[in-house]
Amino acid sequence: MEINHYEFKYGEFGETLGVQINLRGFDVLRFNNICKGTAFTIEERRKLKLSGFLPPRVKTLEEQLSSSLDIVEKKETDIEKFIYIRSLYDRNVVLAHAVIASNITKFLPIIYTPTVGLACQQYSSTFRGANGIHFYPGNINYAEYVLRNYTDQDIGIAVVTDNQGILGIGDQGAGGIPICLGKLMLYTQGAGIAPWHCLPISLDVGTDNEELLNDPNYLGWRHKRLRGEEYYTFIEKFVAAFKKCFPRALCQWEDFSKQTAFTVRDKYLKKLISFNDDIQGTGSVALAGILAAMKIKKDKFTNQVFLVNGAGAGGIGIAEQIQVELMEQGLNEKDAMDRIFTLDSRGIVTSDRELEPYKVKFAKKPETLPWLKSPEDNTLLNVIKNEKVTVLIGTSGQPGCFTKQIVTAVGENTDRPVILPLSNPTAKTEALPKDIYEWTDGKALVATGSPFDPVNYKGKSYRIGQMNNAFIFPGVGLGIVASGATEVLPVFFSAAAHAITEFISQEDINDGILFPPLDQLRQVSLEVAKRVGAEAIKADITGKGCAFAKFKHNNDPERLNMIVEKMCWDPKYLEQI
Repeated sequence: MEINHYEFKYGEFGETLGVQINLRGFDVLRFNNICKGTAFTIEERRKLKLSGFLPPRVKTLEEQLSSSLDIVEKKETDIEKFIYIRSLYDRNVVLAHAVIASNITKFLPIIYTPTVGLACQQYSSTFRGANGIHFYPGNINYAEYVLRNYTDQDIGIAVVTDNQGILGIGDQGAGGIPICLGKLMLYTQGAGIAPWHCLPISLDVGTDNEELLNDPNYLGWRHKRLRGEEYYTFIEKFVAAFKKCFPRALCQWEDFSKQTAFTVRDKYLKKLISFNDDIQGTGSVALAGILAAMKIKKDKFTNQVFLVNGAGAGGIGIAEQIQVELMEQGLNEKDAMDRIFTLDSRGIVTSDRELEPYKVKFAKKPETLPWLKSPEDNTLLNVIKNEKVTVLIGTSGQPGCFTKQIVTAVGENTDRPVILPLSNPTAKTEALPKDIYEWTDGKALVATGSPFDPVNYKGKSYRIGQMNNAFIFPGVGLGIVASGATEVLPVFFSAAAHAITEFISQEDINDGILFPPLDQLRQVSLEVAKRVGAEAIKADITGKGCAFAKFKHNNDPERLNMIVEKMCWDPKYLEQI
């Protein structure tokens, strides 16, 4: 017996042709994937036994969209807009995505960063309805049963969080699931992966956030976080169930914290089709920005000295991707590593102190740093001056730490310093773009992690390129799903980074802008998907068919590209079959 009583029909290349609905009456209106609300035609209302259950007027999608946009505009705060769009999504998937697609540049900061951070913090108090799957110690032992009871079984991508490293705000307990919801909305907006192929999952292993534990409204598992063997046994039970239920689906790990992020990623690289966007996606998008800067500087990537200030998951992920690119461009491993420096709260990461394992790879031997004679010498400024840093990347979450003195020091090492304050949300950015422009007389090449308004400098307005992972993960996910890749390779993220740089216009290059505008998200994502799919075919790691259905590409890149194009879903109502 089918659980959902509706079935989507596909064409030869994975395009969604229509939907067969076996439900009738109010049951039709309960499923947001198929509900059209007032857009159900008179004929559909009769056929589906909806007559009398809706007001008489039939609206078009365009009319519904206009009304919804009017409602959004009347909301006073971004969190209110977020709640409205999420509530709309819970009723009518197509209409919610039509609202977002009407102005992706405007709505992306509302459905994702920075507003999603507030949504996580207020999750329990603003809860409206169930979304996705919540695993906790009380149900993890029958995880397979839970997964098989989920409404949609044709899953291509799951975004999974343990809720510990949410953006720049840390442990949010059960409140981290809006991150998964937001990421999956971007998979749909960017790569056109239909919502019914997406699954948000929270691994609620408790929380060490005392405010949440003491909150009478808190909805999560009210215990301290599982640690050590208990934690990893929990993860193993989830992975075993997920792989059994969705053996060809992609699992994206999201907002795990520091060492845990690397441990989980590395443990399941070969056991599960998976990657960690905070590590690999962040590394890829940062690499794209740096590659764009080299186009503008007309300089070699291998001539740069890189400093990553903030040695968390994102920072080390960036260092990893820079190392891969340096070696792909001809350097040996030692020479590549010599050009990459990482800093944490204690200064430059060195091998003579006790380190978390994920930091060890990029730790410097003290004897290679003759200027580092005492702990007082171990400062951000001294590293920049003594190692001649030309690319400064911020992932520390320390607002304002890129001071005028710091930025000026980088400018003394190169004519066009690359300054990338990437910390989210906006309040945690290492420096404001307008200040960086002023301190460097407009010579700096700047991109940020959060959205910023254009900067007016010397009578000209400059758009600030946003180094947003949304340029990476949707396309990577689509490329994996469409190709049927059986594992996720590092080369996927290199290919994605190079693809992005091709969408920067000559006008933007002339103005020193490092990223295309967000309204090109779909075009960028499709090109990323094609590049990733091609790499999967080249590496011979494909199942020769789409990951969640039987659309065969037969290792033919041209046919794969057609699948990528055709299977992209747009927010339009489907015909009843």
